[in-house]
Amino acid sequence: MATVVRLTRIGRTKRPFYRIVVTDSRKRRDGNWIEIIGYYNPLTTPVTVKFDAERLTYWKGVGAKLSDRVTKLTGN
Repeated sequence: MATVVRLTRIGRTKRPFYRIVVTDSRKRRDGNWIEIIGYYNPLTTPVTVKFDAERLTYWKGVGAKLSDRVTKLTGN
């Protein structure tokens, strides 16, 4: 199974809030996920990004790819 670490949107209209999740790459953006490892809130000042670095390292170690946006947010 090809896994990917990406954002999934959970906010309401015009109030985005995102979770950083590990999911199967073939699933939809907001489909089922394997594990939640953090969140991203672009509406706060400053922007809030919180994630479990240990779990992110684990998933990268087992072959999960990071999306472009998650790479920018986490600094990896």
